[in-house]
Amino acid sequence: MQSDDTVKTEIRSGVLDRLRILASGPKPIGLFLLLLIAVTIIPSIGVSVVLLQRNNEAQNEVVTTLAEAMAGSINEAVDRELSGMATTLRVLSTTPSLTNGELEDFDKRARLALAGSGSYFLLLDENLQQLINTRTAFGEPLGPTSDPQSAALAMKTPGKTISGVFFGKTSRKWVFDVLMPYVPQSGPPRILVMTRDAATLTDTLSQQMLRGGWNASVIDQNDLVIASSFMSSDVGKPFFLDLSGSGRYRRAQPANGEGKGTYIAVVDQSEYSGWKAVVWASTDAVEEPMRRSLRMLLVGGLLVIAIATVAAWLLGRQIAGPVRRLARDARRLGAGEPVQAIDYPIAEVATVSSALAEAAVDRQASENEIRLLMREVAHRSKNQLTVVASMAKQTARSARTLASFQDAFQKRLHGLARSTDLLIAGGAAGVELRELLTIQIDPFRPDDPDRLQMDGPKFRLANQPAQTIGLAVHELATNASKYGAFSTDAGRLDLSWQVEADALTIVWREHVPRLRRRAGRRGFGTEIIERMLGGTLDAEISRTFHRDGLEWIFTIPVSRLLPDNHVLAHGEAVGRASGRT
Repeated sequence: MQSDDTVKTEIRSGVLDRLRILASGPKPIGLFLLLLIAVTIIPSIGVSVVLLQRNNEAQNEVVTTLAEAMAGSINEAVDRELSGMATTLRVLSTTPSLTNGELEDFDKRARLALAGSGSYFLLLDENLQQLINTRTAFGEPLGPTSDPQSAALAMKTPGKTISGVFFGKTSRKWVFDVLMPYVPQSGPPRILVMTRDAATLTDTLSQQMLRGGWNASVIDQNDLVIASSFMSSDVGKPFFLDLSGSGRYRRAQPANGEGKGTYIAVVDQSEYSGWKAVVWASTDAVEEPMRRSLRMLLVGGLLVIAIATVAAWLLGRQIAGPVRRLARDARRLGAGEPVQAIDYPIAEVATVSSALAEAAVDRQASENEIRLLMREVAHRSKNQLTVVASMAKQTARSARTLASFQDAFQKRLHGLARSTDLLIAGGAAGVELRELLTIQIDPFRPDDPDRLQMDGPKFRLANQPAQTIGLAVHELATNASKYGAFSTDAGRLDLSWQVEADALTIVWREHVPRLRRRAGRRGFGTEIIERMLGGTLDAEISRTFHRDGLEWIFTIPVSRLLPDNHVLAHGEAVGRASGRT
């Protein structure tokens, strides 16, 4: 018994063999239609994907350019705010009450100047203690500044100093400052501070056209969020993206490994403040339109392929059914059965069906013609055998020795064979008289063409009379080569024929100088002429010996010579001629 592994191997081998046979065998037309549709659709989808990718890349370049412009625009707007605050500080620094140390009057003037601007003024002494804070009433006790680092830096730096974001103790909000040192003519140095709530910069960000998942943030020198269009709660916190690297356009990831995903960030740093405007968006949000387009393209492509598959299946059925019927008709044609043309909806299939029906009709006609030809062949064979038997009897009767019998009989068989070749070549149409005469005389004619003259109109003979006339002419040519025009160098033959009064007249005239007339023994040629031409074709025969040669005249009724279809035509032509006369 075979093992399980052997049985499994044989089963697997048999399955593979069947699959190979199916793969190498003929395929249904639906499969070819489906392949045609696939070859048409799949490259189109591929080209669409490439074009969509190129378009997405172009759109990303445009979006990146717009993001860079937006970041620059945010920085410009913020710098204008900061520059305005610094200008206000310079103007306030020229106030006389500040120079004279009249702080209460200066407080009033500062409040009036900043009313409705969203900015507040602070005055710090050399110890960074607040002397004035327009957020509170003048005279209330004030503590040290909430941003001593920026104040200390401003004390040492001429010109303006811009702080980062910090939480104000007085305002209880996230704020930022613009600081400027002030050194009076007499007295200790002071620090002028213009402060604003960080939330006021959110309005600047909201004025930007942020769409498609893009957000904007302003961060200070320490990467703390000053303002953000994403979440206001992010103010004062470290920016969530790691912006290390160079260039304005960066691929960024969440800082300290917090969160997942990647982001696209466009960073524009202000030379005026040192702050950064960051326009950012998640990579998924930026690429989502591309993915959505690809999904739509994929779904649309699958839908088109599904519809095309169904259409190919339906069309394949419409074609396969008529083709199978054509195959059955072809088998019927091969079996010789009649085939009817069917008006199929497909023009090419209908054409093939009509061709099969016509072929069936032609085959039937051909088979009928073959049967007729077979009967004709049998009839001719019998006639040939009769002729050959007669030839053998007459040749034996006139021959004196076996050698002379063989020579004469062989030549007569050759003459009969030449006539038969013409009969086969002519077929049912018959044999041309001139060709028949020429082919029988050619073996005996001399080299000098002037010694043979042939003249007469075209005239086509039926097969049986052609055979009889061919034998007669062969005998006449044989006698001419032995005793007559072709037996001497000076002899010649004039052969002519004409058709008059429904009769064909053939004149065989030999010219032989110093002719010797032989004794009148009847030979085989005379038998052929008198018995076959006279008896078979009803010919009137005249033989005359002239002083310079022999003359034969044969007058044969045309009705005994023409093929059947020519007899009727000839009779109609004669009738018309008689009517005219």
